[in-house]
Amino acid sequence: MQLSSLVGRLPYPSHRLQRALAVAAIVAQAGIGVTGSIVRVTGSGLGCPTWPQCFPGSMVPVEHPEYATLNQWIEYGNRLLTIAVVIVAALCVLAAWRVYLDHPNRKRLLRLAWVMPAGVVAQAVIGGITVLADLLWWVVALHFLPSTILVWMAVVLLRAFNEGDEPPRPLIPQASRPVLGALVMALAGLIVVGTMVTGAGPHGGDPDVERFDAPIATLATIHAAFLYSFLALLVVLGIQFRRAHADRTLWTRYAAVWAVAVGQGVLGIVQYRLGIPEPLVSLHVLGSMLVIAATAALWCATRDRGPVVSAVPAPKASAVGVS
Repeated sequence: MQLSSLVGRLPYPSHRLQRALAVAAIVAQAGIGVTGSIVRVTGSGLGCPTWPQCFPGSMVPVEHPEYATLNQWIEYGNRLLTIAVVIVAALCVLAAWRVYLDHPNRKRLLRLAWVMPAGVVAQAVIGGITVLADLLWWVVALHFLPSTILVWMAVVLLRAFNEGDEPPRPLIPQASRPVLGALVMALAGLIVVGTMVTGAGPHGGDPDVERFDAPIATLATIHAAFLYSFLALLVVLGIQFRRAHADRTLWTRYAAVWAVAVGQGVLGIVQYRLGIPEPLVSLHVLGSMLVIAATAALWCATRDRGPVVSAVPAPKASAVGVS
């Protein structure tokens, strides 16, 4: 395959570069979610009312009596950030592909890397639908949720660059596995209900968009219940880890989840009691991304796939075509 031959001519990425690209993917995927929240709280969601163009006949903002210039550029800036996300995703694929050419057993690494550009394409399509649907609240929620999944997958990709491809060996007791699974499910529920709270809240991306017609106090209570469930499951995991004499790495990841989850909970309470001010909304979105990344890191630390074998090129390796 010609493209494979071209990739094979690239310099072999150092292990430091491999990790740096995965970290950049985490930051980029989380960042696009945070900037999307800035678009929403500033009412700039329809600053560019068409897609993929900003205005009919123009890819960039133009003077318009119905759309403030600042709102146009905030929305346009969020679209431009997508280019950076695309570049990072493409570099992750190239790095993983180049590694795979020297280490053909690293198919899983290559598949994980391809998730990044695939997710960006999906996000672009959903983003376009969001604009065309005039920021309908549940479409906006669907636009946010893939970013949370991509942050998780970027953490898994980072882990893959730092491990081998042996069958996963659990590092936690058998009894802890369903608890860990329930923890992830609680996090998923927390995020989904959070989008519903947002859908019923005052920040819809534009003053005239339709909002979710549900009591925000009730939704916030359900949202909090998921957080308390998440924290309760963390307590159970901690007890099990202690009994199993978990290693230092696992405890470090566990402590990080506690730190960001509690911080996010406090921020959510403050945000709610202050009437959901705009800056705290974006900080809360950032907090959600940190909770996702920390939980994904904990998930990855609970199993071992052996030492990394692709930190350096294979001895006397030659580029191998990808079928």
